[in-house]
Amino acid sequence: MICAGSHSRQSLRRLLRQARRALTPLQQKHAAKALYRQLAQDPLFRRARHVALYLPTNGEIDPRPLLREAQRRGKQAYLPVLNAWPREKMVFQRLLPGERLQKNRFRILEPRANPAQQRKVWALDLVMLPLVGFDEYGGRLGMGAGFYDRSLAYLSRRRQWRKPTLLGLAHECQKVDRLELASWDVSLQATVTDSGWYEGQ
Repeated sequence: MICAGSHSRQSLRRLLRQARRALTPLQQKHAAKALYRQLAQDPLFRRARHVALYLPTNGEIDPRPLLREAQRRGKQAYLPVLNAWPREKMVFQRLLPGERLQKNRFRILEPRANPAQQRKVWALDLVMLPLVGFDEYGGRLGMGAGFYDRSLAYLSRRRQWRKPTLLGLAHECQKVDRLELASWDVSLQATVTDSGWYEGQ
């Protein structure tokens, strides 16, 4: 396990992205299946009606089996969509079955922006976030652009909240000992990997 305290955020991101990208296609496939088994029958996923996920890029663990399962069960599944303006804003938009996707400015697939299909983040039941690194205390190290942190910033103004539940999704190799969180970092209720659950504090 990497000792986070001996690295800058930038070097930590580099090391963890390398570890993630080093996984073979077969390892990625097995990890996606294991993640699905961890979550598909869990009450958090089963009860949620409005579920936000992501499409994997750059070695991220693949939640698409969960996305398909959500749609199969009649849930409404959402993907992050970047705003054209302001450019630092992200929204969550419902993915319609069979919908064609387009690449955003980071070359990540997303639905074509349609405000009629977008839902406020606080009206979602479950948000499953990608990450670069995590610890077992609810800490999440993102890519550094801050899209999720800005979208979820309202949570820092609440002592308690019910929705949405925030779950980080990751490969086990992305775990570090303890992250030094910045003031703008939003903590997770748990992180789920191909090997198990890490409940936040």
